[in-house]
Amino acid sequence: MKLENFKTMWGFEGNFEIACIEAKEAGFEGIEGRAPLDQDQRDYWKQCLEKYELAFIGEIVTGGDFVPLRHHSVEEHINDVATGINNSLELNPRFMNCMGGCDAWSEEDSIIFFKGAIEIAESFGIEISFETHRSRSLFTPWVTKRMVEAVKNMKLTLDISHWCVVCERLMDTELDTIKAIAPHVHHFHARVGYAQGAQVPHPAAPEYQEALLSHQECWEIAWDSQRAKGMNIITMTPEFGSDGYLHTLPFTNVPVADLWEINTWMAKTENTHFNDYLQKQN
Repeated sequence: MKLENFKTMWGFEGNFEIACIEAKEAGFEGIEGRAPLDQDQRDYWKQCLEKYELAFIGEIVTGGDFVPLRHHSVEEHINDVATGINNSLELNPRFMNCMGGCDAWSEEDSIIFFKGAIEIAESFGIEISFETHRSRSLFTPWVTKRMVEAVKNMKLTLDISHWCVVCERLMDTELDTIKAIAPHVHHFHARVGYAQGAQVPHPAAPEYQEALLSHQECWEIAWDSQRAKGMNIITMTPEFGSDGYLHTLPFTNVPVADLWEINTWMAKTENTHFNDYLQKQN
């Protein structure tokens, strides 16, 4: 098994080639992000990915925004999946990560969405993985467990930092549920949350060691499942981000830490963690 880290485009400001250079220099295997709507920009992204020999994971956001607009229907969310895949295909994505659905839906509507989205992805011949995310259909571990029981071919992007906020506790309190959904985990978003927020100020800080270890315990459970299935490549995107996630000093709005430094620290730490995990299996 091999762990491959991807650089998130969330929170990055600047030229895409600079993003690729940063990813390459930091030892990342690729980029994860939403493909540009503009054709010229997509062409440019493709050139840069090929130039720096980087893989790509495409992102889909359904419902009109990162927090879904409440008036968007299930059908509109499904249509967004088709649009997002079609917009990403020329960048040759490994798979699509989808932030989809809505927490306010009935579970019946969420099931309709997931089945419809998977059917569309299959028609394009590409895998789709659904992100566990607050404000979305997979906003708690227990709802997620019921969803994968109802949609048995469903793949998950595991981002448990969101669940820490929704549940107001670390997820090592819910290991039975984590074990139940683990066979469906396809991809990881490696951000460390805590009981009162989706992103600790810095995961290296000793005051957040308990939160880091809690996340790592859950990731190992999913790795166990992936190992049992014979997966050779494990993909992970360190996804500490901006947009209210990154803590700032009062009255100044100055970030308390550097976002890229945090994400590179997370990648290096998880490389070490993963290697240690593999050694324990032998």
